[in-house]
Amino acid sequence: MLYHLTSYLYDTVDTLSFLRLFQYLSFRAICAALTGFGISLFLGERFIRTLYLKGIRDNPRTYEGMSSASKAGTPVMGGLMIIMAVFASAFLWCDLANRFTAIFFFALVLFAVVGTVDDWRKVKYGGSDHGLSQPVKLFFQMLFGATLGVVFLLPDLSPVPASVASQLYLPFFKTPVLDLGWWYVPFIMFVVVAITNAVNFADGLDGLCIVPVAFSIAVYGVFAYVIGNAIYSNYLQFFFLPDSGELAVVCAGIFGACLGFLWYNAYPAQVFMGDVGSMTLGGVVGTLAVLLKQEFLFLIVGGIFVVEAFSVLIQEKIGINWLGRRIFYKAPIHHTFIYSGLAETKVVIRFWIIAGILALIGLSTLKIR
Repeated sequence: MLYHLTSYLYDTVDTLSFLRLFQYLSFRAICAALTGFGISLFLGERFIRTLYLKGIRDNPRTYEGMSSASKAGTPVMGGLMIIMAVFASAFLWCDLANRFTAIFFFALVLFAVVGTVDDWRKVKYGGSDHGLSQPVKLFFQMLFGATLGVVFLLPDLSPVPASVASQLYLPFFKTPVLDLGWWYVPFIMFVVVAITNAVNFADGLDGLCIVPVAFSIAVYGVFAYVIGNAIYSNYLQFFFLPDSGELAVVCAGIFGACLGFLWYNAYPAQVFMGDVGSMTLGGVVGTLAVLLKQEFLFLIVGGIFVVEAFSVLIQEKIGINWLGRRIFYKAPIHHTFIYSGLAETKVVIRFWIIAGILALIGLSTLKIR
């Protein structure tokens, strides 16, 4: 909104030419990050108190020798704080006429609605088993992925040039490795579903999910800035996606909102993000990966989430279904580390450290090509 308002003002009023500053991506990205952080911090205490008074609290299950009684009663659905902060920062600082921005808003709203319904059912019926069923959640994730894929490949709707729309790019490679054509649609569906659920799996300990998400988003923000800039993309031998730089502002807003939420979600957590937070963040990260054509980059920057998801897959498909026994004490794997005797805070901080290192490796692929 401010992008359009300031553009109009400095074009019509000579004395307001300084407002041209608001047209710079770097300035708006910084403002978006500060806005996202400020709104999350400002909403925090009031929002948490409201959730508590309304009875919107966690009712965790006890898993054999692992008790979650100390977390019982903690307000849940705190992810709504993140969503409101992200929405407000993007609305204020982004170019709302930009196609990349429009797709981002669509993803944000869709995943927020599905996550909210899922959490609300859990709270209303008193248990984590009463949320939306996995097939229902997968249906909406796949529906969004299919819609995004079709939009991506239709020249009249796509935000990217037709010459690169269906091309598959890999980290460390300068040129596309494959043209998937319309097979890019099921590939996008898989990417969206996989990333959404991978992030969701990692939401199990205080602060565990939010920091790796912030690191991943920061890396995608840098990529958006580079790929959306004709000079930088040419220098680093990337393809150029006109207008995609606007996603750098989006990523900055998400990064700021994540830091603001961490203020309240760090151990001991005053609020949990719930599925409305983890599913929405996962869906948005998946959408950004597709929009920037950096789907495989997530295997690096989102390595924590990949390992968490694979631990669930190995446990359920190979261990329980094929071998008839558990491979890990409990999946996702962070629960197994807790069972082995590591303190929750130690597990979380070590995951943060690994996520930071992976983010640096991801950034290195800008130059190592």
